Amino acid sequence: MGGTSLKRIGAHVSTEGGIENAPLNAGAIGAKAFALFVKPQRQWLAPPLKDGVAEAFTANCRQVGIAAACILPHASYLVNLATPDEEARAKAIDSLAGEMARCAALGLSMLNVHPGSFLKTGTPKEGCERVADSINRACDKVPGVRVVVENTAGQGSYLGSTFEEIAWILEGVKDGAPVGVCLDTAHLYGAGFDIATDEGYAATMARFAELVGFDQLKAMHLNDTKVATGSHVDRHASIGEGVLGIATFARVMHDKRLDGMPLILETPDPDKWAQEISDLYAL
Repeated sequence: MGGTSLKRIGAHVSTEGGIENAPLNAGAIGAKAFALFVKPQRQWLAPPLKDGVAEAFTANCRQVGIAAACILPHASYLVNLATPDEEARAKAIDSLAGEMARCAALGLSMLNVHPGSFLKTGTPKEGCERVADSINRACDKVPGVRVVVENTAGQGSYLGSTFEEIAWILEGVKDGAPVGVCLDTAHLYGAGFDIATDEGYAATMARFAELVGFDQLKAMHLNDTKVATGSHVDRHASIGEGVLGIATFARVMHDKRLDGMPLILETPDPDKWAQEISDLYAL
């Protein structure tokens, strides 16, 4: 499976029984990349990793042949880097930094995070400036782990549904602080980018190149969606079972700009992941 493909496809796998099991769970579905939570995602903070866990994690990655560069941990959904409440934002920054430290301990160089909600306080640009400041403060605490900002469908007052907002965040991150972007196909479509056509996909990627730049793209989430474009709703579907359809993912698989980076399924049925990965490589 996969043959000589330069695409690195995987899924957001379980850490049940221990974080060191995640690489084995990825290997079992034929993945060449994976995502995971590095701590219980509904907890703000977590104790340090137990002795031997990092070594076992690294050994299991080696066993299944997945390099650290193809692993994209996902930060807790509790983290809101855009909140105008300074006490809440400080808590979010501490939580993010704690996860960055766990990534570093595991030998991982990236952590994916949603920008968060500005709670309709001030302007979206001011919210993006708070996100950038939060990333700066987290990177000061834990240098060397890249914060990868994910685009959103733009539900409610969530930031990151436009490339302008993502660019504002990146512009506010100080020189030297590692940062990047993860594009989610379902979120793009929900936000109004019609990637379900050849023309729409090309226009979307041209706009991304213009406003953000492909040098900033570090990963993608591959999800079909149940909702109409521009609905600003986030409802994932299995590959080929939503409105994006299999042709959208064929465009991704043939886009050489996406070679080598983690391409992660967050589709709703884990029992289908192995088949979805195989089907994507077959494209």
